[in-house]
Amino acid sequence: MIIRPETAADIPAIDRINLEAFQNHPYSRQTEHLIVRALRASGALTLSLVAEREGQVVGHIAFSPALIQGEDLGWYTLGPVAVLPSHQRQGIGASLIRAGLDGLRSPGANGCLLVGDPAYYIRFGFRHVPSLRIHEVPPEYVLCLPFTADLPSGLVTHHPAFFTTATRA
Repeated sequence: MIIRPETAADIPAIDRINLEAFQNHPYSRQTEHLIVRALRASGALTLSLVAEREGQVVGHIAFSPALIQGEDLGWYTLGPVAVLPSHQRQGIGASLIRAGLDGLRSPGANGCLLVGDPAYYIRFGFRHVPSLRIHEVPPEYVLCLPFTADLPSGLVTHHPAFFTTATRA
């Protein structure tokens, strides 16, 4: 498996991966492909990696800036991360997460945030920190991974792309 930055040629596969991976997900609004498109279009897709197996793009992960108390403090949002259903449970998502976090650390990011299942993300070092919160998200699902000793506090705001409501585009 190869993990590499996305190219323009990967965009249709990235859309398909996000559509298929979240099609039956109980907490999805099925807008993940639109979120990635909007992040890309606005220049807010800080890091976008694909997993390629035998010449086929089978997984994708996106990172974008997060604001804390309205300020850019060098923190990033992880998400969405998606793997084709036929390739899930093979470590591809975990490999994408590790590669993405390594990619964020190298330019000097201060940390990474996400909304997700603590049971899954704790293996990567993410943890719940009561001082960080996101409107309308149960606190236990707001997870962070600091890269430095400085841990901010306050309201986390994701890029407006995360609030898209259209279901297909």
